[in-house]
Amino acid sequence: MKPMSMRLWWLVAQVATVAAVTLPAASGAGAQPFPSGEIHLICGFPAGGGADAIARFYAEKIKIISGRTVIVENKPGAGANISIEHVARAKPDGRTILMHGGPGLAASMHVFKKPPVDSVNALQIVATTNLQALMLAVDANKPWKTIADLTAAMRSKGEKATYATSAPTTTVMGAIYKKAAGLQAVEVNYRTSTDAYNDMLAGAIDYGVLEPVSTMAAHRQGKLRILALSTGQRLAAAPDFPTMIEAGIPLNMSLWWAAMVPAKTPRHLVEQLNRWFDQITATAEAKKFLNSFASDPYMLSPEGAQALLNKEANDWADYVRIAKIDPQG
Repeated sequence: MKPMSMRLWWLVAQVATVAAVTLPAASGAGAQPFPSGEIHLICGFPAGGGADAIARFYAEKIKIISGRTVIVENKPGAGANISIEHVARAKPDGRTILMHGGPGLAASMHVFKKPPVDSVNALQIVATTNLQALMLAVDANKPWKTIADLTAAMRSKGEKATYATSAPTTTVMGAIYKKAAGLQAVEVNYRTSTDAYNDMLAGAIDYGVLEPVSTMAAHRQGKLRILALSTGQRLAAAPDFPTMIEAGIPLNMSLWWAAMVPAKTPRHLVEQLNRWFDQITATAEAKKFLNSFASDPYMLSPEGAQALLNKEANDWADYVRIAKIDPQG
């Protein structure tokens, strides 16, 4: 029996040796490398705005993690459809990434008569980064301290009342407030939130429905007063700002940001990008950056984010109907 046992032991040892040699090779084959070359983060809004700030923060961190050159490209225009189409039609190698709001992506399917691509199905979300709110704000020198104050003032102005927007999401929030409050205010759409609040400060516009990054910066500088947020609940990063719901306006709209690639991007690249973005979002530095404009870190799996995007697309069909938005040509 003893010689037999020694022989069996030898065979087991040989099998273990073979496994030790072959398994890492198989694992290495499965863990395919990320393609070489520059990574391009595409932003659908002009440089200097809130979207651009988010894209550049993550670009700098991806550069450190990946050891690659990361370039931010601003491709504004057509309600961000230029950037959406650019990424949707890009080579699906993980190196062309759209940084964009999920609701904005869903909105493009309904606020345009003929969107250039089916954005919900043409893009794959690799990671979500943050959850934020649209903001209703006024010139800090105006006497209006609450939504009730603003509503009363705008009702008295009738058709002479004006408000600023800068994206499809802000257009919807503005329309819902206008309808719920019984206002006749005229919407003025701007290229950027900064352009909008500059006109507010000049007295040309009464109030604005704006994105949070530049709005929070202006608030901290004492230029703008934030009256309400679009989210259904107050944000952890901005607990002092009331919601539109608290003011009696039936609006629950969260603006969540995400990184997206062409839909046919291989799964291993989607997972690699997810790890990079989640690693960044989980840091104290990212939380501090995101909190600086009343935004909470927000991380979903690619599957969870894609399901949320599909829900948003259905919600936007209702938003467009409620706000009576005529799709653009």
